[in-house]
Formats: sequence, C-alpha cells, structure tokens
Amino acid sequence: QVQLVESGGGLVQPGGSLRLSCAASGTIFSINAMGWYRQAPGKERELVAVIRSGGTTAYADFVNGRFTISRDNAKNTVFLQMNSLKPEDTAVYYCNAKLRRSDRDYSASYWGQGTQVTVSS
Repeated sequence: QVQLVESGGGLVQPGGSLRLSCAASGTIFSINAMGWYRQAPGKERELVAVIRSGGTTAYADFVNGRFTISRDNAKNTVFLQMNSLKPEDTAVYYCNAKLRRSDRDYSASYWGQGTQVTVSS
C-alpha cells in the first residue's frame, strides 16, 4: 500500500505564511510527480502546483509567485511554501503523487487525506 500524509495546515492571517509537507510511504518503486491541489467549499478541486521527478515545476495562475513547491527525493516528501496568503486561498489542500509501485506497474495517482488551510483575520 501507499500512504500520503500531509501536515502544516492551520489558521493564518492575511499576508501570512504556511508551509505544507507531504510524505509518501509504502511500496514505492518510483515517483513521477508530486503536487498539491486544493478544494474550497462549493468548488471543484484544482491544481495548485506540481513538481516532476526531474525537478521541473508548474503553478496555477492564481499562485502568481506567492507559493513555492519543492521536493526531497530521498524522503519521498514534497513541500509547499505559501507566502502572502489571501482569504481566497482558504481551502482543503490535498497532496497527490503519481508513482509506480514496481517496475511492472503503470503509474497510478494517490491522494492524501487533506489538510485545512484557513486565511482569516
């Protein structure tokens, strides 16, 4: 089995910062990409940022330079540093990993349980 465990969410004032972490564990052969998605109440889940195995990154337009995604390949961990947070960033943030469990498996997508981020004064 594969588990993704997130941490680092919480309540922060507008303009503040948070750092999310997500560690993947279990039977993992290789990780192609790890990323963060978010879902606000009444809205669909949307991509926030992704980092691929080679280190290339991609961000949603709304990030606008405020967030940075990084990865510790040795620990199968991905981070999301969020600065200049706005109330509209309030959502449940989900970690995602696209990985192979063995050299005979195709890549599959796995999700964490989500961590709440609330930006409010």
